[in-house]
Amino acid sequence: MVRLDLGDVVLRRMQEKDIEAVKALIKEGCEGTENRLILHLLTRPLALLMLATLSSILRCVLHSFIMALVIPVFLLIIYLKLTIPRSVGILGSSRPYWDYVGSSYHADTEPDLPNPLSNRAKLITNQEKSRRRKKAKEKEKEKTNEREQVDEDELKERARVAGEVWVADSDGDIMGCVARDGWSRDGVCRICRLVVQSWYRREGLGRLLVQGLESKSKQNGIRRVYAHVPFPSRVGEAFFRRLGYRLQGETAGTEGEEEDEDYEEPQKGWLGFPLTKVFVKDL
Repeated sequence: MVRLDLGDVVLRRMQEKDIEAVKALIKEGCEGTENRLILHLLTRPLALLMLATLSSILRCVLHSFIMALVIPVFLLIIYLKLTIPRSVGILGSSRPYWDYVGSSYHADTEPDLPNPLSNRAKLITNQEKSRRRKKAKEKEKEKTNEREQVDEDELKERARVAGEVWVADSDGDIMGCVARDGWSRDGVCRICRLVVQSWYRREGLGRLLVQGLESKSKQNGIRRVYAHVPFPSRVGEAFFRRLGYRLQGETAGTEGEEEDEDYEEPQKGWLGFPLTKVFVKDL
């Protein structure tokens, strides 16, 4: 673990040059999630009943208790391994994959997320900012000549649907990211991914990313934020509870139960079992 000065962290939109780094970061952060989801699905009562029934049938055919027990479980694990990546996709989103190119469209023109700890950081002069922007534009211009041209209107539509990915940047090092789904409803937004590089965990970086996104959402008129946490994830649940989120369905103080129109459907997998827990916070 590395000591990190959160005041030096810039919370900015993911740009096209960051795509590969963000992909690697998400892959690292989600390592083990698939196996935990498979274990969760296998231990549901209905799944256990189906496996027991199938094992009983196979036992009469194979005349081997061990084989009759192992074969159904093995086949189901293979099936889930093949189907979960497509069915889960982005946790909390109905889309099977994230459109990174769409999400990075015109990201360089988007203002940074507010960092409440930035007063502890060294201020970057306007000249330095201009120099960095100019250098980035020159690199982008060079890449444009090499990559395939995409229709401008099509890219705008992709950007609208794709949602946004915000990264925590310190001197060019991508240390974490948070994604906001392109799905929208009046006054509501959804957090799909929150990942922090292993070296910088337990330093408050995840909290900073979420709070920065909440501040921007509130400025844009968002009154409620949903966060989908993989099932099961005690660490993720505890994290969002510390930030003031509550599990959907729990009472919100004096406001009573959730309103029907604000109900957020958890993502579901095999046999309709939920894959995420939905946490909600009113801004």
